[in-house]
Amino acid sequence: MRILVTGAAGFIGSHFTRHWVREHPGDHVVALDALTYAGNEANLADVRDRITFVRGDIADAEPVLREHRVEVIVNFAAESHNSLAVLDPGLFFRTNVLGTQSLLEAARRTGVDRFHHISTCEVYGDLALDAEQAFTEESPYRPRTPYNASKAGADHAVRAYHETYGLPVTITNCANNYGSHQFPEKVLPLFVTHALDGRPLPVYASKHHRREWIHALDHARAVAAVLEEGRVGETYHVGTGVEASVDEIADLVLAELGLPASWKKEVPDRPGHDRRYLLDSGKIRRELGWRPEVDFGAGVRETVRWYADNRDWWEPLRGRSPVTEGAWAS
Repeated sequence: MRILVTGAAGFIGSHFTRHWVREHPGDHVVALDALTYAGNEANLADVRDRITFVRGDIADAEPVLREHRVEVIVNFAAESHNSLAVLDPGLFFRTNVLGTQSLLEAARRTGVDRFHHISTCEVYGDLALDAEQAFTEESPYRPRTPYNASKAGADHAVRAYHETYGLPVTITNCANNYGSHQFPEKVLPLFVTHALDGRPLPVYASKHHRREWIHALDHARAVAAVLEEGRVGETYHVGTGVEASVDEIADLVLAELGLPASWKKEVPDRPGHDRRYLLDSGKIRRELGWRPEVDFGAGVRETVRWYADNRDWWEPLRGRSPVTEGAWAS
């Protein structure tokens, strides 16, 4: 197979790329990434000799598709930080909506066999903390933030290209990911790197808001399963059913590092902060036999230790994030 992975130098994209290369050593893998502030080519260092890396934007990908005769596209490329989206919403709509549409058009013009798009649970809005239901593949879209809305727009574009032009597409919506190689603006690596540097952990005032959590490698396995066995035109939810609040995540980090709860510091909520996400992942489990394999507690502990053991990876990234959490009040 000749496969293009966009956003391949990012957190989840690099996990998928490394997984695919391990499982499909005979495939021709093209890794495309614009290397914005959160992209890091070092994330692909251990497979660099087995892929073709191209620095570029998904809005200009057609020459890459033609040169490498790409058959399958897996689109991880996106601006994904909710806090930055509050400050610069235009960036998110340009990349996530217009960039995805440009990539879809390139895929249509070059006749790819599959366009797989990575979406998020956040397109559905949020759930009440005491809600009994979870989002299903038929839930209505109700995005509440610029990031959520930009991802929802991308999903609609993917479906439109399938319905209008017959482009063979699939979509996965996923829960919050964690694991190694995540840029330290997201909550788990933010907490870990703060703690390792002797700084307080910035916990939102709405500290009991909950997220569903999945290890990035389990997410990669799910995407691979959809590529290999999923039905064209279908959407599959990728989730674990495991929920944890931001306060609980902080406690897990502090416990693993042997630090007291007094290291938590409350900061103001960002605007439009969603309460809770939870996906019904029954469809992918029934149809494709996928199951998460990484235990949450063990996975978090392993992730904390990875950051503790790999300062040379994350220390150069400090200061690159354009957002200071808790600055909303000012």
